[in-house]
Amino acid sequence: MIDGLDPVIHVPKRLAAMAVLANAPTVTFRFLKDHLQISDSDLSRQMSTLEAAGYVSSTKTGYGRGGSTTYRMTRAGQTAYQNHCAALRALIGDA
Repeated sequence: MIDGLDPVIHVPKRLAAMAVLANAPTVTFRFLKDHLQISDSDLSRQMSTLEAAGYVSSTKTGYGRGGSTTYRMTRAGQTAYQNHCAALRALIGDA
């Protein structure tokens, strides 16, 4: 019944971040933070987990307060997200 759900993506904050990234080529840290309404440290942890799984990549420019981090979903991330969404649809369809 829960086959196909990805435990990395399934966490609500990470699922929300992946949903945003699925609809944009790149997204800034600030945009994600504001959109998801979470703290810098929480977003950093969530994105680090997605990056460690190979689902997103990041690009950093500048340093300190003038620096910026941009994220994009990788091909592996796109596949994992699509599979996770399909598993959720199947689960809901079985309800």
